Amino acid sequence: MASKLVIIVVFILDLIAFGLAVAAEQRRSKAHVVENEEKTYNYCVYNSDIATGYGVGAFLFLFLSHAILMGISKCFCCGRSLNPSGPRACALLLFLLSWLTFLIAEACLLAGSVTNAHHTRYRNMFFDTNLSCETVRKGVFAAGAAFVLFTAIISEFYYVSYSKASSNSGLPPYGGQPAVGMSTYS
Repeated sequence: MASKLVIIVVFILDLIAFGLAVAAEQRRSKAHVVENEEKTYNYCVYNSDIATGYGVGAFLFLFLSHAILMGISKCFCCGRSLNPSGPRACALLLFLLSWLTFLIAEACLLAGSVTNAHHTRYRNMFFDTNLSCETVRKGVFAAGAAFVLFTAIISEFYYVSYSKASSNSGLPPYGGQPAVGMSTYS
């Protein structure tokens, strides 16, 4: 049976990761072009760098929750083998989907955090009014948050399916009946 404690802990970690990713989207850096005092060049001024911390926090909380589930389930492929059954097939499909959504979420959060932390402070453009200050594109952290949510849902269902399949693996395969009745000939 699936442990309720594991489900609750992983849910809380995923919820924190989701909240941090949404906060990172709302607080991502914005920049504006400023002319220096001598009026010789323009440079970019950024308002905040807090979204980088939120993005890294979401990255780490999601990583921790996924590591807990994979450690408990022995990453599906290590440990005792599971009998062929519906829960095992479902667990395998959900395992693959959870890794796919996990990698996409982590990539979005990491890319957003790195881009948000990268500030082009001074650019000697000599009064170029088209100076572009690099910032995180709108929606990068939001995509990360969406995939954090997908990962959370799929991972919880994976753990429940895996637990159901592993509780059935103590039974002998295929009902435990001998294939050919040889007991009377011994």
